[in-house]
Amino acid sequence: MKLIGYFRSSAAFRVRIGLNLKGIDWQSVSVDLRAPHSAQHTPEFRALNAQGLIPVLADGAQILTQSLAILEYLEETHPQPPLLPATAFERAQVRALALAIACDIHPLNNLRVLDYLRQHGQDDAAVSRWYAHWITLGFTALEQQARRLSGDGQHLFGSSVTLADVCLVPQMANARRFQCDTSAFPTLRAISAHLESLPAFARAAPDVQPDAPPA
Repeated sequence: MKLIGYFRSSAAFRVRIGLNLKGIDWQSVSVDLRAPHSAQHTPEFRALNAQGLIPVLADGAQILTQSLAILEYLEETHPQPPLLPATAFERAQVRALALAIACDIHPLNNLRVLDYLRQHGQDDAAVSRWYAHWITLGFTALEQQARRLSGDGQHLFGSSVTLADVCLVPQMANARRFQCDTSAFPTLRAISAHLESLPAFARAAPDVQPDAPPA
């Protein structure tokens, strides 16, 4: 499999974690999102994904987009270890946690949104306030859910890694990168710290990817 992405993309980060957890042999292909490269807007990339977004997973001749759809595909084609619980209700709970991050928090703070704010006169301080607002709003609810649904204080749901954890770690990493104050979310911080110590998560971290700039 080939994962077409970018080291700093939290959506690509999710898929890297999923591939590692499943023990799948995969190859990284970098698309530089930064101006002036903006390789996601080239005709070649748009032929892979008309949205101009990453990640893109190539499984042989099959092309998939959207990180959660890709992760569900990996779950169906490589069911061990499972990222979704055994019962329908529990699977729905895990998906709800994952969607709260991937669909409600992340899109408002994605690169193209932040670039749009800058292009319309917002300075870095204003952009940072925007970012922190949505992180705080989303994490406040997620903290409450984690206290109720975590079985061991080390996972967002139950006591094993799920799709929700795969989404949490990249979002927490982004919050740190933008220097958001996460002190009000001790449960989320503890869970993320545990997960980041696991090899599959550590190997997926942005700063150890082939396209990451030298430290």
